[in-house]
Amino acid sequence: MKFGIGIFSSDDGVFPGDLGRMVEDRGFESLWFSEHTHIPVRRETPYPGGGDLPPFYRGIHDPLISLAAAGASTDRLRLGTGVCLVAQRDPIVTAKATATLDLITHGRLLFGVGAGWNREEMRNHGTDPQTRGALLDERLQAIKAMWTQEESEFHGRFVDFDPIWSWPKPEQKPHPPILVGGNSDRCLDRVVAHGDEWMPHRTPVGQLRERIAELHRRADIAGRPPLPVTVYGGPTDAAQVEELACAGVHRVVWVRLNGRADVIEPSLDEYARLAASFGASLGA
Repeated sequence: MKFGIGIFSSDDGVFPGDLGRMVEDRGFESLWFSEHTHIPVRRETPYPGGGDLPPFYRGIHDPLISLAAAGASTDRLRLGTGVCLVAQRDPIVTAKATATLDLITHGRLLFGVGAGWNREEMRNHGTDPQTRGALLDERLQAIKAMWTQEESEFHGRFVDFDPIWSWPKPEQKPHPPILVGGNSDRCLDRVVAHGDEWMPHRTPVGQLRERIAELHRRADIAGRPPLPVTVYGGPTDAAQVEELACAGVHRVVWVRLNGRADVIEPSLDEYARLAASFGASLGA
């Protein structure tokens, strides 16, 4: 099993380059950054974690720039978005930025994507919350076209452009892995249609077994092999991690809030000891 660290990197915590070295030095396979472009002052959408929205959300770094900094300070660490809010991003700009990131880090990008939860944030980007899933689907298709085709074009309901040249291309072929985040039935359909992995978030192990079986069933119907599963926000109990491995999960990402180095490093040491208890290389 592979083990990674996810973090809400913000302006009052460890800088991404420094964090990348901390994570790689402890042997973890990957580092993941979350995304919120901004937080509306007036918001009706409830915080999924319950209670008040933590203040650090206001200062979250851009994930792609943060990953570039982490990539520049490391050699082998995989670099993930957990998740990139593609429904709030221009697809042409996003295709170029992600391809550039993958190229300059020598093929280390893991492109985690999701539809998002903050409706007011979406609306400020001109995104209708009611159609954000369909918008995400089209943008993923368009981004893959720009990643892989010498001349790409796309004509859909939400994305429309005539033939273009979009370079550079990613180093990974045919393209960086797309990990689709979410837990709904529609999410499973999106994984099968557009993704390379499923990335559920904080899902109970018992429920996860059933969902993985359903994912494999849908993939089989679509003529695809069983798809890998990364659990984002995984448990820190060794027995539960073992259950995840038995359920078919191939990567666990432990997520924590940002903080200063003296706060972050003890947590990383604890996670590293837990990963090492499985008796294999962390990056295996």
